[in-house]
Amino acid sequence: MDLRIFTEPQQGAGYDTLLAVAKAAEDLGFDGFFRSDHYLSMGDSDGLPGPTDAWVTLAGLARETSRLRLGTLMTAATFRLPGVLAIQVAQVDAMSGGRIECGIGAGWYEAEHTAYGIPFPAEKFARLEEQLAIVTGLWGTPVGETFSYEGRHYQLTDSPALPKPAQDRLPVIIGGGGPRRTPRLAARYADEFNMPFASVEDTAAQFERVRKAAEDAGRGAGDLVYSNALVLCVGRDEAEVARRAAAIGREPEELRRNGLAGTPGEVVEKIGRYAEVGSTRFYLQVLDLHDLDHLDLVASQVAPQL
Repeated sequence: MDLRIFTEPQQGAGYDTLLAVAKAAEDLGFDGFFRSDHYLSMGDSDGLPGPTDAWVTLAGLARETSRLRLGTLMTAATFRLPGVLAIQVAQVDAMSGGRIECGIGAGWYEAEHTAYGIPFPAEKFARLEEQLAIVTGLWGTPVGETFSYEGRHYQLTDSPALPKPAQDRLPVIIGGGGPRRTPRLAARYADEFNMPFASVEDTAAQFERVRKAAEDAGRGAGDLVYSNALVLCVGRDEAEVARRAAAIGREPEELRRNGLAGTPGEVVEKIGRYAEVGSTRFYLQVLDLHDLDHLDLVASQVAPQL
């Protein structure tokens, strides 16, 4: 069972804070460090000191860590042209020695686009599909050959398709709860399917849709990794659970319903329920990035029981 730390820096975290969390995650034996790709805070957070760019952050962490898998949940396709994204991700993969994974989604948060002058197209899913075709096409084109693409939204002509990632196949993560288009897209392009912030029952239903789509596309259902992203709030006792819930503005019982919350034993039991429907990897959404003891508790009292 892989446990990865998942952060939301747009809520208020600079690079030094993210570096401290990533280093702690590596030292404690977590499998990976992932971050969201947003430029504006949500809810009542002031977002100070301001947004950090996902791929700039990961480039820095690539040089400051040695073992962690690093990546995004999810890079917004609206933020970058696909050729530029392919270059950025391949370069950061080389900087990390081949430890990068690229989660990519359509983009959804209109306010951050208007705040920073980023176009917010009405037709986003079709653009995402073209981006995936281009990014994976550029990476997969043999050295010495060129890549061209003629789509409705993007056109590339005789691209040298360089640089290449350090990995022979850089993992692509696709996620979401859409019942039709999302499974089809995952079946075609993804190495991993991620179900974010969903119940065991909804996860089971979506995993089954993705498995069927993979088989319909000529792949084995087991060719993909199946994962969940869930908010984390673990405490040694009820008082510690309540303190950590209050620190992120949530209620313990709500977190128990919608995330991985409670004592270590409760969290292990809930992870087991997700594992029964096929999840083998968890992205633990850590919202209080200054509480490194939270990570230590999971590493010492949850991970050994899995």
